[in-house]
Amino acid sequence: MASRPPPGEPVPSDGALPESSYAEVGRSPFGVYVHVPFCATRCGYCDFNTYTAAELGGGGDAASYADLACREVRLARTVLGPTDLPVHTVFFGGGTPTLLPPRDLATVLDAIRQEFTLAASAEVTTEANPDSVDEAALGELRQAGFTRISFGMQSAVPHVLATLDRTHDPERVPLVAGCARRAGFDGVSLDLIYGTPGESLADWRTSLEAAIAIGPDHVSAYALVVEEGTRLAASVRRGDIAAPDDDDLADKYLLADELLRSAGYDWYEVSNWARGSEQRCSHNLGYWRGWDWWGIGPGAHGHVGGTRWWNVRHPAAYAGRVAAGTSPAQAREVLTDEQRRVERVLLGIRVADGVPLDELRPAGLAAAADAVATGLLDPGAHADGRAALTLRGRLLADAVVRDLVD
Repeated sequence: MASRPPPGEPVPSDGALPESSYAEVGRSPFGVYVHVPFCATRCGYCDFNTYTAAELGGGGDAASYADLACREVRLARTVLGPTDLPVHTVFFGGGTPTLLPPRDLATVLDAIRQEFTLAASAEVTTEANPDSVDEAALGELRQAGFTRISFGMQSAVPHVLATLDRTHDPERVPLVAGCARRAGFDGVSLDLIYGTPGESLADWRTSLEAAIAIGPDHVSAYALVVEEGTRLAASVRRGDIAAPDDDDLADKYLLADELLRSAGYDWYEVSNWARGSEQRCSHNLGYWRGWDWWGIGPGAHGHVGGTRWWNVRHPAAYAGRVAAGTSPAQAREVLTDEQRRVERVLLGIRVADGVPLDELRPAGLAAAADAVATGLLDPGAHADGRAALTLRGRLLADAVVRDLVD
């Protein structure tokens, strides 16, 4: 959701996929992403497709969202045809999904369950801001079938939260995490951001130690990226605040890995750590492993059998198309075999297991051997036929993968 997609090619009004994609339906595990584009306030660093109430007009507001999303779920079932497609993962992201009443989120999940069925032990996640839920809401979500919740903690340090325009009290995070535990969620995750202007290494340690003390099952730690078009980017351009420093980001990543590993969390993707394999985010692993998914909502992306598409971004435009019974897709691209191979390498290298060496061309194989020699790829994994990042390799993952895809 963060970056604007390429122009792409037109999508038929009924949303039909190319025949080449239909031939692959059902071959990969299938997931559903539900984008809820509403936020109480707009954070200065965020360029996701989100809107506050003041930015929306009729037809695109939160009150009508559940009905519209259910209509797109039914469209997805029609487009994908009669093939049995149990949904292995559902992820409600945003925005702030929990700005909607729990019954609305439950309604959309019920539509997915009715149209596709949920696989046994399906993972059903929602993101939440710490101040957008309480014990009663979490109980309703769990009863509706949500199994996992990811709280946007970001930091435990008030001045860092203020720079990020986050409005929650840091003390709220352990309270809602405890409520989620009592409600019976199988997995509780915390999202952190490091590299905020003005954040010291000691501040970052404070946030990590606070997160670990809460005892989540999963922690995500993302480096702050200054995205064009955001208020943060404007502040950096004016010189009001300094851009994140690469050396500082590296130091903070190393500290995160050290503290999280010491606390029993294993890294399984460059920015993610979990207490055991069962607590890894299966939905995100599906992205990194090239599974199929349908994206519901304004600006949502989907991918089935080598065809990737994206919906119109504004909620009012989305509402108009869905209400008219036409596909809300703005455009799509049909990936070539080579493009799909490159994406498997680009995404797969981020995961601890890495990518099979047989995905690499001769130049990439030579680069992998060099990366082993320089400590960027694991020699044991290389001997087993895989390219897998070392800790040092994770710090330089973008540079490593550029060489591997040659």
